[in-house]
Amino acid sequence: MKVPERLLRQLETRSQKGILRKLTPPAPGLVDFSSNDYLGLAASELLAQQILAEIGSVPAHGSGGSRLLSGNSRYAQELEEEIAAFHGTEAALLFTSGYAANCGFFSSAPQRGDTIFYDEASHASMKEGIRLSFAQSFPFRHNDLGDLRLKLKRAQGDVYVAVESLYSMDGDFAPLQELAALCQEQGLFLVVDEAHSNGLYGPKGEGLVSALHLEEQVFARVMTFGKALGCHGAAVVGPAALQQFLLNFSRPFVYTTALPLASLVAIRQAYKLLPQLHPEREKVQKLAQYYQSLTQDIAGLGPFSEKEPLNGSPIQAWQLPDPGQLRKLALALQLEGFDVRPVFSPTVPEGKERLRLVLHAYNTTAQLEQLCHSLTQHTPKDIS
Repeated sequence: MKVPERLLRQLETRSQKGILRKLTPPAPGLVDFSSNDYLGLAASELLAQQILAEIGSVPAHGSGGSRLLSGNSRYAQELEEEIAAFHGTEAALLFTSGYAANCGFFSSAPQRGDTIFYDEASHASMKEGIRLSFAQSFPFRHNDLGDLRLKLKRAQGDVYVAVESLYSMDGDFAPLQELAALCQEQGLFLVVDEAHSNGLYGPKGEGLVSALHLEEQVFARVMTFGKALGCHGAAVVGPAALQQFLLNFSRPFVYTTALPLASLVAIRQAYKLLPQLHPEREKVQKLAQYYQSLTQDIAGLGPFSEKEPLNGSPIQAWQLPDPGQLRKLALALQLEGFDVRPVFSPTVPEGKERLRLVLHAYNTTAQLEQLCHSLTQHTPKDIS
């Protein structure tokens, strides 16, 4: 069948650069330093048992359609109420994924004549939602409040400031307290994507906004379930009026089939487990601090890291200047039993390719020591 030449040329270009993406099945037996399953819930037998018990105790129902037609259920609405209470806010609205939630919020809430300022390192899904919005939008330099203040001179209408609490590639944190103070001072609406902090921070895993007691200063949060909660879906949490607005005007919500009962049950049971997982959250932070102590003096990490991730972040980066070297390093580590994956442009900026190393509650200090030893052994010595 004929394929447009432009598509073939783009594939060939990526192939020549060594950054052509392919689906690869996970190799059995590798030590996981790649997935976003920070707390181990994706493979938790306890969570699986609770899901099966709950499904057996409620009337079975499928999706059937969008929430506004035949896909709603009392179970879904009760779950939204529980999620809102857990995160200390008025209301929550379920979406099928974090991508859909970001697209759903940013394509509808900011209106024509409004302005969105977003951190340049934000999720692709946030940028996609912003692209779909009729509001004008401007990026600001990563975690740079000075640059944000300069950009605010271009603001008009209602002004939204969009950030992630924990950035998915660099593993650093947004200066949420300073951002919240700035937004309060100037009457801006702060929006925080908590995809990678939901479940990991706060006394019960409520997220970084709650850990810092900023619930009343953040207009909206995107709480994704596909990372630390080990399941699927997301919710936008915030004022009750925001929930009502989104279910009326957010096209990814209005025109999407509702989550099935199995997904709702998994989300509910994962939330019930979160308060019990303080030891797991603490272990992830201790492993992050140990990783930094093991690597802070190693040549091959520092020269290519723009800034060292903060202690306590489960996301670390090992950067090499050449994608080919990076691919060889990843393969060598995989052959030694570590599931690590290289991340290439355009997921990260060109020249910032890296191994994205993810730490989990089920990783051991011995595994981490072995990984760091292998990193130093296989990293080229002449990378400066």
